[in-house]
Amino acid sequence: MTAQVEARQVAAAPEPDQRARFYAELGPVLDAHPDVDVVLAVIGSGYLGRAIERHPDRVIDVGIREQALVGVAGGLALAGRRPIVHTFASFLVERAYEQVKLDLGHQDVGAVLVSAGASYDVSAGGRTHQAPADVALISALPGWTVHVPGHADEVAEILHREAAGTGRVYVRLSGQRNARPGPVDGRLHLVRDRAGVEAGEAPLVVAVGPMLDTVLEATADLPVRVAWTATPHPLDAQGLRALLPAGPGAAPSLAVVEPYLEGTSAAAVAAALADRPSRVLHVGVPGEAELRRYGTPRDHAAAHGLDAAGVRRRVTTLLG
Repeated sequence: MTAQVEARQVAAAPEPDQRARFYAELGPVLDAHPDVDVVLAVIGSGYLGRAIERHPDRVIDVGIREQALVGVAGGLALAGRRPIVHTFASFLVERAYEQVKLDLGHQDVGAVLVSAGASYDVSAGGRTHQAPADVALISALPGWTVHVPGHADEVAEILHREAAGTGRVYVRLSGQRNARPGPVDGRLHLVRDRAGVEAGEAPLVVAVGPMLDTVLEATADLPVRVAWTATPHPLDAQGLRALLPAGPGAAPSLAVVEPYLEGTSAAAVAAALADRPSRVLHVGVPGEAELRRYGTPRDHAAAHGLDAAGVRRRVTTLLG
């Protein structure tokens, strides 16, 4: 994909678009933070003309060399710079995983990795452009924070905040989005409660990032509560525990609906509830079988059970 074609595709996308907002915010971020550099592997360069004109020495395009993309970022970080690194998730995380592990993690330096494509946004591009395992892979490395925004406004807030930070951060952009932005403070927020004496005992459904509107639609008439977070790693364990019943005889039911590999948050949820007998359902992209047909992102969501109908079928199993 050429940079010019890519820029036209992003520009033509309906607003608010997470990826377009990311590109729009990079210029102001470079203006505000003299220590920030943007490192690209072609993807995105066609949409950053003004930023490149204003900061030609701080927008670095390494070409289609994703391992070098992360390696260069590691070198910049060792030199005291704050790199923002961007390409498709499958190339940024899966293809360059060794460099992410060593050049950033093992060197104990910070960077902001920002991916596009999510699990199957570029579904017509084939399996090479799909990355449902990206969050699981990043979460397996120590010292990382993972943000999965559900709205373009959240992307802007996260980007400006993390550009001023020092840690290792992964930001997962998606074509799927919620109608309204939510708080990106790393916490779990109750979005829908159920009135009545038994409300606290109702099963809890946790939606991650852009899955919130789908979950709200899927559970509109179901006796469940809905919570949401844009930061699944590290998980807000204290917030999760506060939303679930405790005490003798309590056996909370919980579903976690994630837009990536099913069960990615399983270990974190289990650790948070280690002292409470609980029933937990994980809903995400199934890992046991690979989809080998390339339709639209909506087709893939339906095939994986991540549309409203599929999420509803899964969540109803919690109701017994």
